[in-house]
Amino acid sequence: MGKTVFVAGTDTGVGKTLVTAGILAGLRDLGKSTAAIKPLAAGAEMTAAGPRNEDGLMLQEWQTSGLSYQQVNPVLLERPLSPHIAAALEQRRVTVSQLVGYCRGIMLQRVDTVLIEGAGGWRVPVNSTETLAGLPRELEIPVILVVGMRLGCLNHALLTAEAILGDGVELLAWVANQVEPRMGEVDANLATLKARLPGRFLGFVPWLEQAGPLAVASHLDVSVLCSG
Repeated sequence: MGKTVFVAGTDTGVGKTLVTAGILAGLRDLGKSTAAIKPLAAGAEMTAAGPRNEDGLMLQEWQTSGLSYQQVNPVLLERPLSPHIAAALEQRRVTVSQLVGYCRGIMLQRVDTVLIEGAGGWRVPVNSTETLAGLPRELEIPVILVVGMRLGCLNHALLTAEAILGDGVELLAWVANQVEPRMGEVDANLATLKARLPGRFLGFVPWLEQAGPLAVASHLDVSVLCSG
């Protein structure tokens, strides 16, 4: 069994899926086999194959193990809302134990690395009592944190790191992803994060006009996922 890592974000819309796909692309370039799962997604579009989430489709495309869409994204909620709200509107209940089961199935894949992508930020609720933070905690796997580089990112990143560590989860590494093209003093903000965030710095992804997994991969050092 290879390494399994949970990819979390400092917020919604910080490029978590793009960075996850970039990591998959980088590992593929190193000749490594991968599997990826986004166990819970909110926001579906109807396709010829049925309802699909664009994040799930991207992960399915860039992992190497040939998983079906249903394996990559087993729980798909229709509305792009917080999962507990979207599930309630559909009269469904999502639990951490349910998601753990789906992830354990993917973790049995004979691949070098399994990436499990979260939804929203670290404390996003999945029902009235649980948050998605319970998933990596139950699986006992480390986290890669995607920091969305925009005004307010320092507070979001430091609070999220504090919460991850406070939950007894290892913060293995982090990625800085510029999501605001005109963010002021990017270098100074990045230096602050490097001085204060635990875990290995995997790279800084600048604002990209044509953002795609291969372009993101060129800014990342994924070698930390190839050992241990």
